Amino acid sequence: MSGTKAEKILFVCTGNVDRSRTAQDLLMGKGAYEVRSAGTWEWAVRRISKEDIDWADRIFAMEARHKEAILCLSPLAREKITVLDIPVIYQRGDAALVELLKQRLSKHGIVV
Repeated sequence: MSGTKAEKILFVCTGNVDRSRTAQDLLMGKGAYEVRSAGTWEWAVRRISKEDIDWADRIFAMEARHKEAILCLSPLAREKITVLDIPVIYQRGDAALVELLKQRLSKHGIVV
């Protein structure tokens, strides 16, 4: 056992249905990461909480508005948030979304 701690990654979109769930699916089961996803919308499948934000080492928001919602809950989280600029035009598991996520995440050292 190497003793390497898994990086805790949180993906955030609006409803926690398509974009953030697809990103979570991509990294689930990869030993280097512990992964959660959440949404900012009041009726999200899993709504983001301050506990989620505190838990995460890094947070990937799909849009700038998600970053702002995160900062409303936890202003000190600014340094661990990255906006991926992925618009709300994809469905969960969409091949184009998967490729876009792989490209954007690889720019931030996330191996998919």
